[in-house]
Amino acid sequence: MEATYMLLQHYWWFLVSLLGAMLVFLMFVQGGQSLLFTIGKTEAQQSMLLYSTGRKWELTFTTLATFGGAFFASFPLFYSTSFGGAYWLWMLILLCFVLQAVSYEYQAKKNNLLGKKTYRIFLLLNGILAPMLIGIAVGTFFSGAEFVVDKQQLTCTQNPVVSSWKNPGHGLEAALVWWNVCLGLAVLFLSRVLALLYFINNINDDDVQQQSRRRLPWEAALFLVFFLTFFVRWLLQDGFAVNPETKEVFMQPGKYLINLIEIPAALTGLLVGVVGVLLGIAKTVFCRRWRKGIWFAGAGAVLTVLALLLCAGWNNTAYYPSTASLQSSLTIENSSSSIFTLKTMAFASILIPFVLAYIAYVWRTLDRHKVSRQDADC
Repeated sequence: MEATYMLLQHYWWFLVSLLGAMLVFLMFVQGGQSLLFTIGKTEAQQSMLLYSTGRKWELTFTTLATFGGAFFASFPLFYSTSFGGAYWLWMLILLCFVLQAVSYEYQAKKNNLLGKKTYRIFLLLNGILAPMLIGIAVGTFFSGAEFVVDKQQLTCTQNPVVSSWKNPGHGLEAALVWWNVCLGLAVLFLSRVLALLYFINNINDDDVQQQSRRRLPWEAALFLVFFLTFFVRWLLQDGFAVNPETKEVFMQPGKYLINLIEIPAALTGLLVGVVGVLLGIAKTVFCRRWRKGIWFAGAGAVLTVLALLLCAGWNNTAYYPSTASLQSSLTIENSSSSIFTLKTMAFASILIPFVLAYIAYVWRTLDRHKVSRQDADC
């Protein structure tokens, strides 16, 4: 029974990590919004960019909601601790996505209240802030957050709250940690790189193609600077390890590097992912007629993020460390749902491949018709 429970915990951490990795890939929609006034020099070009990303923005929002739902169902203590304590950070992320939905709905309507440009500025803000804030939130998986977990508090009738936040910033303090900001900026510039590759693949317009290819090396360089800064520090930093016998959390030098070595699937995924991202960028830059970089870089981004998240939770690691009380740190063992819940959801997860196949079918159907100036005039 215990072995089955542990297997289910690892299985659900893999699924949650996969959803998080897919979310980072789909953030190319936000990256495209952040480039709206950079690549879109004319009204027609801006309309093409919005039409191109507008056909996919629901997928990003749906993946975010599914990611949150899967976390809530499989690891409810994380949900109550982070979403209940760092609520300002999560509320800002939610506000960004609400702005996106409203802006896509109303920016093209005639005589709208705020005017087309205002809604496009909202999209620009969402394109910059949403990837950064999500990157900062994920950064706390490695840098930690200030909370205390006391399960005995459930017996208190006046205040039956398991987790309490110990910083008045309630999540905003994460933006003051440089390494979290580095990861946030890396996610932002990755989303912009993926957006440029997507425009090159999806839009049949010479001006947009040329401007996207011209911009790509600069965005890729910025992405690599911030990602490598975070990654090198991540490899060398002390990690939050868990003693498998006593369940005590302790600081272990080079914990995440050890995890990479001891989890061959994560190491393989990371190496293949990095190669995929670099190949997608390099071949697009040097082969002027090649337009499939989004698929190599996109798949590479998913594998890379998946490897990082697996290292955060597998191999006796605290995936949500507490800097206020080390033993309050959350692991996949002490924060998961019951074995009955995990087992029931595991049967439901069998439907995931069919859902992914449907998404792929819809994606291919939409992209069969490339965006052109005729679409901008509609």
